[in-house]
Amino acid sequence: MLAAATTGGKNVMPRLAALENVNQISDIIAVESADTFKRPIYAGNAIATVKSNDPLKVITIRTTAFDAVSEGGPAVIEALDSVVANDTSRFLGEELAQSERPELGGARVVISGGRGMGNGDNFKLLDGIADKLGAAIGASRAAVDAGFVPNDMQVGQTGKIVAPELYIAVGISGAIQHLAGMKDSKVIVAINKDEEAPIFQVADYGLVGDLFEILPELERKL
Repeated sequence: MLAAATTGGKNVMPRLAALENVNQISDIIAVESADTFKRPIYAGNAIATVKSNDPLKVITIRTTAFDAVSEGGPAVIEALDSVVANDTSRFLGEELAQSERPELGGARVVISGGRGMGNGDNFKLLDGIADKLGAAIGASRAAVDAGFVPNDMQVGQTGKIVAPELYIAVGISGAIQHLAGMKDSKVIVAINKDEEAPIFQVADYGLVGDLFEILPELERKL
């Protein structure tokens, strides 16, 4: 049983594993064989190879680690119409965030702001650049915890895992938990006034300076 390692998958699959009394294998990035898989641990600093002897494998998958499926695969797709009675809970509704920007997890370009943005209003500085690049806007946990932006914008180990073609980190120091969520990006650009910030260790391009001066200039150049 497979599901993406998204909020929904992380919610449902542990419950299924518990009901079936099997171990769940979370956030895999490679399939070695029918019973052996690889998954990151310690915020991505090590890769564990795990083997399951359970007859039922319950697995969540890090989607950014796998290429998009090609057309004409061997799998059979079936739509199930059965409805299972549930008298212990009921669905009241859901409120989905509406945005004209690409979805964060699948965007080709992502620009994220961190604690260095100062406050939530300053995240508007990212809007013009995001519009010109067709980018999604993300944030570090520090920015989310500070109340600058909603938590559905969080990129990192406890947020969304992204691997866009271009990732721009603005005012983000580069805590290990954040790096775990974006270090597989193809090209990483870091803007930070602290030249010793850990984000520069993973960045392909780094710009040391005041983001409040750099961002307007970058938008003009674009």
